Amino acid sequence: MTGEPLTADPPWGGALGRPDHSAQLRMSLDEPERFSAVFDTYFAEIHGYAAKRLGPDAASDVAAQTFLEAFRGRSRYDASRAGVRTWLYGIATNVIGKHRRSEVRGLRARARLGPVQDEGGHADRVDARVSAQGLRGRLAGAIAGLSDGDRDVLLLVALADLSHEEVAAALDIPYGTVGSRLNRARRKTREALGGTNPMRDLEDDHG
Repeated sequence: MTGEPLTADPPWGGALGRPDHSAQLRMSLDEPERFSAVFDTYFAEIHGYAAKRLGPDAASDVAAQTFLEAFRGRSRYDASRAGVRTWLYGIATNVIGKHRRSEVRGLRARARLGPVQDEGGHADRVDARVSAQGLRGRLAGAIAGLSDGDRDVLLLVALADLSHEEVAAALDIPYGTVGSRLNRARRKTREALGGTNPMRDLEDDHG
């Protein structure tokens, strides 16, 4: 898809202050050709998220399917519930959910790779180590052992920088459920890593 880049910053913001473009997407309901601008703005980011979860081979198919489903379901988009970026991450996570066995198999394979170095840090910053060095070593094995729901919440926070509110909107689950799943995922991941901090490196990587 091609189109003019989005320039206006509507009132929705993505994580870390990144602009979201809900106003432009609403216009695409009546002017579907404008959807190409949404594709141009977010495809690389969604592709990167899919690659970190499933590997590069599956990422292009997952990203393409995400935007196809978004285009087909654009009339159901509710800007009062989520920004465009959050909405797309929700669709992408659902598409990834169709590849659960492949994801877990890949994580277990990467668990056999060399360990990710741990240089210490705040023990409760569990989100930060998940992607800076790639999902590998004991970290990958720990994430493979999480339930599907807990893994989705953890990786949306760690890889997509979504807030608790955004994760709730993306997955269409209660806000409180996000907190309980994230706390459980952090605890289990810390335990699997022998009490070390599994999330510091991602924060440093995005720093």
